[in-house]
Amino acid sequence: MNIDEFGELSAAAALGALTPDEQRAYDAALREHPEWVHIVRADVETAVLLASATDPVDPPAHIRGALLARIGAAAVSPAASETDPAEEDYAAAGATPVEPVHAEPQTAVAAGGSGWGPRSWFALAASLVLLLALGFGAVSLGQYLNRPAAVVALEQIEQAPDAASASVDLGDGGVATAHWSEQLGRAVLVSDDMPQLASDKSYELWLIRDGQPLAAGLMDVSGGASSAVIEGTYEAGDVIAVTIEQAGGSPDGTPSGAPIVAIPTA
Repeated sequence: MNIDEFGELSAAAALGALTPDEQRAYDAALREHPEWVHIVRADVETAVLLASATDPVDPPAHIRGALLARIGAAAVSPAASETDPAEEDYAAAGATPVEPVHAEPQTAVAAGGSGWGPRSWFALAASLVLLLALGFGAVSLGQYLNRPAAVVALEQIEQAPDAASASVDLGDGGVATAHWSEQLGRAVLVSDDMPQLASDKSYELWLIRDGQPLAAGLMDVSGGASSAVIEGTYEAGDVIAVTIEQAGGSPDGTPSGAPIVAIPTA
């Protein structure tokens, strides 16, 4: 994936409008190119700037719901990707409220690509302003767009038709709960009262598949409830595990000791 393709996905991600396939492509690209995080920040900042342009009012509930449904449908509609030269020239002239990164004609990022062409940018900007006029202030919109990745992933998993979860007791009142969806290929671990570690130690996540551990990121525990996205693609039957490693994770990519948490998903 090149930077222009990522820019298209980032715009959709800012509104939570990615399909499961697009979300996986987006997450993988961001892991491979962490320097592209400035694109993500710019998209979120643009949405918040739009939010500050309008004073919110109290809307009828049915109007807000209908508008949100239309935006969600437009974000994944193939028709949204159809553009004509006149629209391209208009966008290049800077007349759109949001300025995307333009690219030469290219293949879709994934099956059923996002289709975020100039026409979609017009609709996105107008819809954001209208949402603000209907009661979504800058603060509430900013909070929505800046939700932690684990919160967004957990919402997507819980909405999946094959969503599942399992919990284990950590002792001393602590609990760890894994949530997963084979259809989405995603998993999230949520912990409650997991003990904090010394500064030279880290909790590392693992997917144990056919007896082989696959590193799946680190989990930051700051007391109380914590959550983390399991990196990599979840597959049915994986065991979601946690070990204590040196700060930053295992240096050789394998667990240094027995898991303190192991949650089978089969």
